[in-house]
Amino acid sequence: MREIERLRAEHSALVTLSGFLMDMVAAPSPPRSTELASVRGMLRDTLTRHLKCEDWALYPKLQSRGDPGLSRLAKEFVDEMGHIAGDFIAYDTRWTPDTIAADWAGFCAETTGILDALAMRIEREEQDLYPVAERLALSRSEGA
Repeated sequence: MREIERLRAEHSALVTLSGFLMDMVAAPSPPRSTELASVRGMLRDTLTRHLKCEDWALYPKLQSRGDPGLSRLAKEFVDEMGHIAGDFIAYDTRWTPDTIAADWAGFCAETTGILDALAMRIEREEQDLYPVAERLALSRSEGA
């Protein structure tokens, strides 16, 4: 149960950081590179930690619980959204301070796309996956 609470807190942090970054890319020109690097760094660190926990621990744990419905749901999430970590790494590597300065519009468009995908994943996990995982954890603790 505490694991889901921590993941929800990370979702909240990711939404906040995404909002800061979306505000930056809504501007017609780049902000100071140190400001942009700071927000991107915090987002990257939080997202990396969060996705590792979900993709390497939570999803496999849910798939191995012996509940076919939960296993199927976790697999659907992995199949539909498991690529986000790789997509974000590629995005983050591609957009250096020099490439951002050279193509602000391209950076803004790609940033919006990656943040929209992240928002969709967060929303789906919050609505569809976490409540099921919490119910399972609660029923297991009551049965113990």
